[in-house]
Amino acid sequence: MPKILLVEDNEMNRDMLSRRLEKRGYTLAIAVDGGAGVAMAKSESPDLILMDMSLPVLDGWDATRQVKADPATKGIPIIALTAHAMESDRQKALEAGCDDFDTKPVELNRLLLKIEELLKKFPPKA
Repeated sequence: MPKILLVEDNEMNRDMLSRRLEKRGYTLAIAVDGGAGVAMAKSESPDLILMDMSLPVLDGWDATRQVKADPATKGIPIIALTAHAMESDRQKALEAGCDDFDTKPVELNRLLLKIEELLKKFPPKA
């Protein structure tokens, strides 16, 4: 199954999302801040990243820019997760390099559709 890197600083959100995605058969790697997320994008080679945008150490926008600027990780699709639901927030996430955008609280079926669409567009490595 595809590996997802979840970059989320909120323990409750991290626990809820990771358990639900693992039940769906995804393998999870977890980072608790943007700096760790950038490092784990390289070390874990995930098939997709779920990136919280309000993170300590390095926010999700800058973490996304760093992942997309690195030739080793630039092809990994990223879905921004944020409680900021304005169109300007979506645009800001896309301009940072995110491939899609979803709002919190997470509606799992909607997020799963976005994950599946991106994994079809960017198939996991064999």
